[in-house]
Amino acid sequence: MISLAGRDIMHAWGKFVFTGVGLGLLIGVTLSMAGIYRGMVDDAKVLLDNSGADLWVVQKDTLGPYAESSSIYDDTWRSIRGMPGVERVANITYLTMQVRQGERDVRAMVTGVTPGEAGTPGWPPYLVAGRQITRGHYEAVADIASGFKLGDRIQIRRNHYTVVGLTRRMVSSNGDPMVFIPLKDAQESQFLKDNDAILQQRRRTAENPNFNRPQVPGLLEAVIASQSTNPYVNAVLVQIKSGHNADEVAQSIRRWKRLTVYTRGQMEAILVGKLIATSARQIGMFLVILSIVSSAIVAFIIYTLTLGKIREIAVLKLIGTKNRTIAGLIMQQAIALGLIGFVVGKISATLLMAPFFPKYVLLEPLDSVFGFIAVVVICVLSSIIAIRVALKVDPAEAIGG
Repeated sequence: MISLAGRDIMHAWGKFVFTGVGLGLLIGVTLSMAGIYRGMVDDAKVLLDNSGADLWVVQKDTLGPYAESSSIYDDTWRSIRGMPGVERVANITYLTMQVRQGERDVRAMVTGVTPGEAGTPGWPPYLVAGRQITRGHYEAVADIASGFKLGDRIQIRRNHYTVVGLTRRMVSSNGDPMVFIPLKDAQESQFLKDNDAILQQRRRTAENPNFNRPQVPGLLEAVIASQSTNPYVNAVLVQIKSGHNADEVAQSIRRWKRLTVYTRGQMEAILVGKLIATSARQIGMFLVILSIVSSAIVAFIIYTLTLGKIREIAVLKLIGTKNRTIAGLIMQQAIALGLIGFVVGKISATLLMAPFFPKYVLLEPLDSVFGFIAVVVICVLSSIIAIRVALKVDPAEAIGG
């Protein structure tokens, strides 16, 4: 029966292959949707891995710094540094914004890093070109996904920066490329007001009728000075000493510093379980819809092919062919259609969709295995309708008019 099924396919191979290619494109979209979800999860994990942190110290009762706004004093790190089990600490700021380069804007996560060297928490762990930041102002390291090149001049808020280094796979949980600049510059970009806002605030402070300058000497100057400096960061990244338990160190910081502290596992749960949970449900719904549509297409095509050879099936019955042999013929054709579709879908997802999709698409081998099994199961189930029609064919139709 395998040769019989093959001969029947070869009889109308053009229609069969064309249908398989169309089904394959649909399967390719399905595999790409699964890869998009895997890519989102991988982006979240890469963000945590590249931070080099074991603990994230953030504003009390917040989910910061990635899922929620967080603001703590930038001298908090000093008291954390002296706590038992703490190896290294570093302030960090994160701000997702549009970075201008010439006439184009690039959406990026601007990250303010503490002065130091490679290995400092928050720093990019490796570069593919150039060097790390060595000056306190106006230098930047960018991910290559931003499209920036060495020597490019980019604008962040009011200041201009020179790209001195390039890194790879340094992205936010949303897949936006990261741009690293000195911490002081990042604090100014994130928290300080523009000149007009500062001037208006000075006027309001001076004109406040409840403000009695002679009774509070120097207060106006202190207020103005506070508008020219920024004592806040989004988080403190902590590396713990070897042999110490991260949960115990985190509990100690929570108890004595009255701040919220997250371990690696907790922060990953926040990113995956909260930030991308809605996107995951949307992708899951798309996968279900695409699976249903694929099943309907296979069922319709096999049903149409079966109707086109009713007389041939009647002849087979007339010469004594068993029903299971006829059912096997139809099922083999359905599986062959699915195999063609899967091969085309896998190739299209790997070579056409994933490389050019705006977000990172991670196609894992295990997903392909599950996808192959799902395609075979769908084809087998979709052939049931056509099999039922074929088994009801009257042998007399073979000699009918």
